[in-house]
Amino acid sequence: MKKTEVAENLKTYDAIVIGTGISGGWAAKELCEKGLKTLVLERGRMVTHIKDYPTMNKDPWDFELRGSVSVEEKNKQLKQSRTGYTTAQQSKHWFVDDLKHPYNETKRFDWMRGYHVGGRSLMWGRQSYRLSDLDFEANKKDGHGVDWPIRYKDIAPWYDKVEKYIGVSGEKLGLSQLPDGVFEPPMELNCVEEHLKEKLSENYSDRLLTIGRTAHITGDKSREGRSNCQFRNRCIRGCPFGAYFSSNSSTLPAAERTGNMTLRANSIVHEIIYDDTLKKATGVKVIDAETKESLVFNAEIIFCCASAIASASILMQSKSKRFPNGLGNDSGELGHNIMDHHLGAGASGKLDGFKDKYYKGRRPNGIYIPRFRNLGNKETEKKEFIRGYGYQGGAGRGDISDHIAELGYGAELKEKILEPGGWRMGLGGFGECLPNHDNKMTLDYDKLDEWGLPTVTFDAEWKENELKMREDIIQQASEMLKKAGFKDIKTFDNRYAPGIGIHEMGTARMGKDPKTSVLNKHNQIHAVPNVYVTDGACMTSSGCQNPSLTYMALTARAANHAAEQFKKNNS
Repeated sequence: MKKTEVAENLKTYDAIVIGTGISGGWAAKELCEKGLKTLVLERGRMVTHIKDYPTMNKDPWDFELRGSVSVEEKNKQLKQSRTGYTTAQQSKHWFVDDLKHPYNETKRFDWMRGYHVGGRSLMWGRQSYRLSDLDFEANKKDGHGVDWPIRYKDIAPWYDKVEKYIGVSGEKLGLSQLPDGVFEPPMELNCVEEHLKEKLSENYSDRLLTIGRTAHITGDKSREGRSNCQFRNRCIRGCPFGAYFSSNSSTLPAAERTGNMTLRANSIVHEIIYDDTLKKATGVKVIDAETKESLVFNAEIIFCCASAIASASILMQSKSKRFPNGLGNDSGELGHNIMDHHLGAGASGKLDGFKDKYYKGRRPNGIYIPRFRNLGNKETEKKEFIRGYGYQGGAGRGDISDHIAELGYGAELKEKILEPGGWRMGLGGFGECLPNHDNKMTLDYDKLDEWGLPTVTFDAEWKENELKMREDIIQQASEMLKKAGFKDIKTFDNRYAPGIGIHEMGTARMGKDPKTSVLNKHNQIHAVPNVYVTDGACMTSSGCQNPSLTYMALTARAANHAAEQFKKNNS
């Protein structure tokens, strides 16, 4: 054993948090504020709020190659670039080098990763929607997956807590399938979005349009170190104003202010140590990403918040006599039931008129049309598929590209490029994915990374229900636009693979029965209750709503439970 290993073994923390993203930041904040001495481990580099946002204030002309990426750089991020936006010059530094961090695909899976302090909380889309009992009860009612061990009432107070703290801009709607929250003032719709909203109200009784619910401060309530959204729409670069929620601007500084947090970057956790005698986890094994030293850290409580795939990978590598197939894997469900939201299907159309209207600023948000299919009554039932979808999108005016084809010259060209183009509206569906045991990840011990750890292999695909749902997404988007007077309507169906939604879920699901699930109602591993998993891995079903708000609420709830158990055991 190396000297560093001995030194680290001498110190035991109250809690260890693995990961610093959406969930890890919240676990760190809550545990530290409850008085627990907490070690927070991040496998990637350190990122300090504001100081380490290199492109936050750059204009298009400040980038080399007009913002394009060189062939050499692109070859390092061939998988990360599959989204079409993650590896532009403004944001490529947040996404991993695929050659340095490889993974394998039995079936294509677009795994977008950011290895640094703050994780994907720096690059997330910030759409923040609550799940409802329609979602929490769906598995039980239609027989797919297993029943959630919680209901909306169990998590509602924690949604309140999270929304009050992070700031979520939005509008109350009074819909049972999309519960209202604690909102900052909503951002404004533009005139064409207002037009579609009015036409939906005239033509349908079961659907409406609202502004997106997004984690941006828009009100006058002060928050430590954060200010209001400036409508720059450069969010993926890191926000120097702290206007949108990220771990770096919010939860990690809150944890640090307590004096109870120790943050260690470049720390690759690859195993949670289980003691067969004590029948509990006692710590974690770590490889220093830079020196490749092996380290051990000990704690009474462990929060696994590394993201759905990474957390499952850590648990699968955590083998012992008691758990030969991975920590807590009595059910055999660890690594299975991968879910994501399927997107890339919908329609767009042009609208005449409103030529005298424009908008101010670059709103970092779009519109939302909440789910209106299969709500539990005959009027909304769709027999071709179960569950449902929502729409995201927005309207805007074209720019100089509208005029290039005209090949104007002189004064005519100068006049045209100063005029905005016509209005166009786009609607894209976000559809629910059913939990399915066959959609899985495994570990390949024959293909190791540079730290000698097994690589992940994906074997997941969209099934028939998702594909049938996409047909309705396209048809309804086209119909809504047509009834609202849009013209030149174009439909689209980009058959992306799972992962493209960047909402990986389900690999260590919650459930009531240890025989069919990994975690209990408090996000504890059934057979190892001092280990909590609160990132996307814990999800039992996916809903059609963006899931990060639910991760945060579940994490705050679980951290409160862990702190109570800790104090009880040490009183």
